[in-house]
Amino acid sequence: MSRIIDAHVHLSEDPRDELIPYAKLNGLKYNLEELLQLMRENGISGGLLLSPPIRGGTPLPNQKILDLCGRSGGLLSPILTVEHSPSSVEGAVDLARRSKESVKGFKVRLGYLKVFADDPAYDRLYDYAESEGLPVMFHTGDTASHDGSLEHSHPLTLDRLANGRPGLKVVACHFGNPWIADVGELIYKHRNVYADISGLVVSGSKYEAGYLDSVAEQVTRAIYFAGGAEKVIFGTDYPVSTPALALALLGKLRIDADDKQKILWKNAAEVFRV
Repeated sequence: MSRIIDAHVHLSEDPRDELIPYAKLNGLKYNLEELLQLMRENGISGGLLLSPPIRGGTPLPNQKILDLCGRSGGLLSPILTVEHSPSSVEGAVDLARRSKESVKGFKVRLGYLKVFADDPAYDRLYDYAESEGLPVMFHTGDTASHDGSLEHSHPLTLDRLANGRPGLKVVACHFGNPWIADVGELIYKHRNVYADISGLVVSGSKYEAGYLDSVAEQVTRAIYFAGGAEKVIFGTDYPVSTPALALALLGKLRIDADDKQKILWKNAAEVFRV
């Protein structure tokens, strides 16, 4: 069976959404109708919806993510974004409890928040995620904002968390770009660490084609280092990137067909239980 699961999608339908400039760069309308149409056109059978940043630095409220998923005809499942405060942690855990049938994991915005993944403020979240077998996704690598903290978004900061919580499923978003080789080490070292390839290629650069080749080579080498693609997950980061660009990147990876199927859907199906 061949499927595609997009494990990293954003949407808000809010005019304050800070990803709108990326949507314009990609020629996207950036609405639910377009997203579902793009999924159908590219053979994507399901997606995980994450909160985009809203003007002022806060994520779209999680309830709005659940509402958008409820309008998707079963194509989208929610990932709850959790900020660095007791109320955000408790609110996310409570919402996940009340929406057990739909919630597939959590997201922490490292780099946008100047905190590290092993901050004690998240202990309650991690306890719940471990108990329910839910993954926690972490923004890693470059930030879309100029005032983001690369010290906090560097993927190697996940090493401490993975060492301390071997039972927690950890997903490094964006393969830690530009520290792709470091993420190759993380997924090799830790049985519980995974990485998605979302948002690695963006339209608009005059070197777009060359950059696509460069990133594909780096991800390929990381997969070789890890010994296979069992820990690598497909994602687009819509509207930052598009299904066409993400699939073009996958097509350039010098790996066998079986590993490409793992990336396209098998790994996400196992990690997120979708």
